[in-house]
Amino acid sequence: MKIKPLLCFFLGWLIPGLGHISQKRFWRGAIFFVCLSFMTALGLIMGGKIYSFQTENPLTILAFFSDIGNGLLYILSNFFSIGVGELKKATFEFGTAFIAGAGLLNYLVALDAFDIARGKKK
Repeated sequence: MKIKPLLCFFLGWLIPGLGHISQKRFWRGAIFFVCLSFMTALGLIMGGKIYSFQTENPLTILAFFSDIGNGLLYILSNFFSIGVGELKKATFEFGTAFIAGAGLLNYLVALDAFDIARGKKK
């Protein structure tokens, strides 16, 4: 396996759309970046929570794996107070779902960049 597909996957996971932009697919990468960033920002504005790894509840483990799909945002949330969750907001659950959904979609976007780099998709 070539290193380029893995690099495209990693770049696409770190920042949505960067795996496509590194392959000179600027429009596709820009659309993915704007859509997923907007979805994540909307989730944060709604007071959503980014989950860290916890073993008390199996659902929080699943939430952790979906949130880690956000790449750089997840890394930054460990150092800064981003995505701590505001339970008092009525939109807390929706915001958390938006953040988790953006992470899961980012996995698919990174896999798309990987497939393009391998030559399996145009």
